Amino acid sequence: MPKALVVADEADERLWTPAVRSLRVDLVVAAGDLPFGYLEHLAGMLDVPCVFVPGNHDPDLSGYTRYGGLSMKDGFPTEWPGPAGGINADGRVVDVAGLRIAGLGGSIRYRDGPNQWTQRQQARRARRLELRFRWRKWRDGNGIDILLTHSPPRHLGDREDPPHQGFTCLHRTIETLQPRWLLHGHIHPHGEPVPDRVAGGTRIRNVVGYQVMEFPR
Repeated sequence: MPKALVVADEADERLWTPAVRSLRVDLVVAAGDLPFGYLEHLAGMLDVPCVFVPGNHDPDLSGYTRYGGLSMKDGFPTEWPGPAGGINADGRVVDVAGLRIAGLGGSIRYRDGPNQWTQRQQARRARRLELRFRWRKWRDGNGIDILLTHSPPRHLGDREDPPHQGFTCLHRTIETLQPRWLLHGHIHPHGEPVPDRVAGGTRIRNVVGYQVMEFPR
């Protein structure tokens, strides 16, 4: 049963210390808007992989390809601006630590900056992700354990102010991928309890801050 340290948006001072080693997990899963140094620290201290999607406050990671330790952009070697060793799942389907994770980062566009998308732009990105999933499932028959997003689906844990509205397209993506979980950040609870939402057979959880989750197979 894979176990993950799931984080988003708010770095916890308790995890910045070597005490984080007491958490026995198989991977770190990050839903965006955290310092990349924080993710490197967590993955390094725990000696596990880190899978992440970028949030709207993260740097632009588009256009980079990685081959082992070599990072390329526009056909030239360049320094990878993301977290060292991190696996960027944005727009991809990745298999890590016994889990299949599909990722879709970013927030609704509310100002200039990277990792922000209109509803139509994110819908196009979601369709490409769905095609990648269908190809992978055709190859091996395995479904998605986690749909990792920065923003939630519209009307399922989002807010009404423009920067925090969720993506409408995620409803179709959930229906297509049928993940067991959708994990997202972006919506800060500010101390209020945040119940899980459910869409079909998918449980939707706001993971701002951190928590340890088990994923039964």
